[in-house]
This record gives sequence, C-alpha cells and structure tokens, in this order.
Amino acid sequence: MALTREQMAQRVARELKDGYYVNLGIGIPTLVANYVPDGIDVMLQSENGLLGMGAFPTESEVDADMINAGKQTVTARIGASIFDSSQSFAMIRGGHVDLTVLGAFEVDVEGNIASWMIPGKLVKGMGGAMDLVAGADNIIVTMTHASKDGESKLLPRCSLPLTGCGCIRKVLTDLAYLEIEDGAFILRERAPGVSVEEIVAKTAGRLIVPDDVVEMQFPASL
Repeated sequence: MALTREQMAQRVARELKDGYYVNLGIGIPTLVANYVPDGIDVMLQSENGLLGMGAFPTESEVDADMINAGKQTVTARIGASIFDSSQSFAMIRGGHVDLTVLGAFEVDVEGNIASWMIPGKLVKGMGGAMDLVAGADNIIVTMTHASKDGESKLLPRCSLPLTGCGCIRKVLTDLAYLEIEDGAFILRERAPGVSVEEIVAKTAGRLIVPDDVVEMQFPASL
C-alpha cells in the first residue's frame, strides 16, 4: 500500500539529526515539521525569513502574519528569529543549511531534479528551489513514484526543465526510499505491503535491488 503524505513526512523526519538547520520546501516537505522525533533539537528554516518554525498551528494558535514559503500559517518555536528574505537566502547560498527537503516532478539516475515547470502549464516560477539545490549538499526529494497516468517519475533522464544538476542523492516516494549512486537508483526501503516487483515496474531509470530490502514501519495511527 502506498504511503500517505503524513507517512512520507514521518519517514523523512527520521533523517533529522540533533542540531540540524533544515529547510522544508512547499508541499509534502512542510508536513515534516509535525514529526520531529522526540529528543532532538532542530531549527526549521523558511526561505521567506523564518528560522525556528514549529508545528502547524491549532485553530486558536493561527496568526495570519506567521507563514512559511508556501503561504501556510505556521508557529514559531522558542528561540526563533525573523529576518528578511535576503538574509534567508544568504544562509542558503552560504551552505549553512544541513538538510533540505524538496518536492519534485522528476528525478533521474544522474541526480538531476526537475521541480519547477511543466511546459504549457501556468507556474509561479522557480522560487528558491535553484538556490536550495545549489547551496545544500544533503537533499531529500519527496514525491509520488509515478504520475496519475502511471508514468514513472524516476527516469533515465529528466524530460522537464531542470532545477539542478547532479545534486540529488536521496529520494523518498510513496512506494520506496532510494539512494542515487553511480548512475542508478538503489532501492533501500519499501513501503508497507508494496512489493519489490511493483517498484521495479514503476521505475523507468536503472534500478539496483539489493538482496535485503527493508520494509518501513509506522505506528498504527498513521
């Protein structure tokens, strides 16, 4: 069974390390703020100028002026700071973000990512994605494994305009967690109930399947 958006966010949250500064992109990545593991302290950064995002607010906590890069209302944790976007991008471009979590339309076996434009469709522009992929060494992409039409998004070569080249090493889809090495996707984990055969069938790019592929585990409530 494919992972829900919440399960994808929880799996990504397991990659957080104590003391990390983390940028969360628009979409599924924003949900990671709700699943920071107990016992670790991370500072979540938003490119519009907030360092120290907390979980999404309850109805009583909503502040219309406190938003993330996706214009969703958020909370600020103790110790948070607010600054202008030029300072935020200086932090990103200066390599001061330990982990970046991004959505994408396509990723290929060379670690290229296409995340900002589909020809013929109205888009708002690249936003901060180009800076994020250029300024971070540790990036996790979260996306569905295939399109609504069943077409693979893990490709031999991206077909859409690129956001960045050779910058992606980790991909979490609704079916699997994969790493990219030496021109191939390496299957590391599979979603509960999802077979290796289904993942192989829905991966267009070169895929290496180790002998032992771990099945992800989640609490029953997710």
